[in-house]
Amino acid sequence: MRDAYVIGAGQTPFGAMPDESYRSLFEAAFETAIDSVPHGIDETDVDEAVIGSLGVGGRQLGLSAPAATEHVGLHGIPSSRIENACAASGYSVRQAVQAVKSGMADVAIGGGVEIMTDMSSDVTKYWLGVSGETEWERLTGTTFAGVYAQMASAYLDEYEATQEHLSMVAVKNHANGAKNPNAHLGFECSLEDAVGAPLVADPLNLYHCCPTSDGAAAVLVASEDVVDEYTDDPIRVAGVGAASERVGLFQRDSYTSISSSETAGEKAYEMAGIGPEDLDFAEVHDCFAIAELLAYEDLGFCDRGEAYQLLEDGATDLDGELPVNASGGLKSKGHPIGATGAGQVAEAFKQLSGKAGDRQVEDPKYGLTHNVGGSGGGAVVHVLEREVAQ
Repeated sequence: MRDAYVIGAGQTPFGAMPDESYRSLFEAAFETAIDSVPHGIDETDVDEAVIGSLGVGGRQLGLSAPAATEHVGLHGIPSSRIENACAASGYSVRQAVQAVKSGMADVAIGGGVEIMTDMSSDVTKYWLGVSGETEWERLTGTTFAGVYAQMASAYLDEYEATQEHLSMVAVKNHANGAKNPNAHLGFECSLEDAVGAPLVADPLNLYHCCPTSDGAAAVLVASEDVVDEYTDDPIRVAGVGAASERVGLFQRDSYTSISSSETAGEKAYEMAGIGPEDLDFAEVHDCFAIAELLAYEDLGFCDRGEAYQLLEDGATDLDGELPVNASGGLKSKGHPIGATGAGQVAEAFKQLSGKAGDRQVEDPKYGLTHNVGGSGGGAVVHVLEREVAQ
């Protein structure tokens, strides 16, 4: 198996973009990724494309990947779509990495695109709901927020964390997102604001929930055989892990952890030959504030029940021991379902390249991205490494 490297990555701003189509959004992300390659790259160098999309609103469900890639001139190559709910483009990057590592492609693109803000709230809730178990969750009226509210209730009952700790996640991520020009909700909020927001699904309030967003992201992956043609500062895909879990929350052994995240993290660490203590930053899936607390524990940043302590100690702040969601996370940067995972990798690429601007983490070597589908039916973790010249 060959080594695979991220040589370029880009994303559009995330937010409400009524004048854009999924084709134009993907084109913008693709062009940004192409422009980020240090030595340049020609579109004809791309051997394969994998595009993540849930297909919110039912748009272009058939052949949606070729419909996006043809718009940017990627003709004749294999172009396929991944649908794994909110983890769609995390898995598309994984598939691009697999294509490169296997030798079937020298350069592959993994990306994603979603438009979510052009529909009524009722229709949007429907499309979010399809990522849960259909018969016993969605068709009985349980919303996406409702599922995570059950997880939050169980977690707060079992451990010492409080609703205020959920609000601390929002305050941290909004502070970071305010430094990110691509963020959907790029403004700071006070703890008072975050604590006092209206309830959405008890115990989750408005500031504990990510927005629905439009956007696209793209990641260019190259093999060790050709990487030197594109960059002198390669970012190696050191580890990749993925796993699935029972789709319905009620079918699981625990409401206070996501086993697919834990397994995916373990696989990624093993492949990379590192542990969580070696990470310099992480982008984790915080669709709801409780999801970030679960990620701290599932990914080994702390022991079970101790996630709140990381927040209180400032360990996951931008200037902390392990900055988490320097981009603003899903909470502030936004969550266009099909683009989120690739957007996390694009952020990690910026951080490891030293190009993250005001939110730059100091001298990082290892970064992790963690992308979850639904309430944990699927999860994918990437560990990226900045190779230092000897």
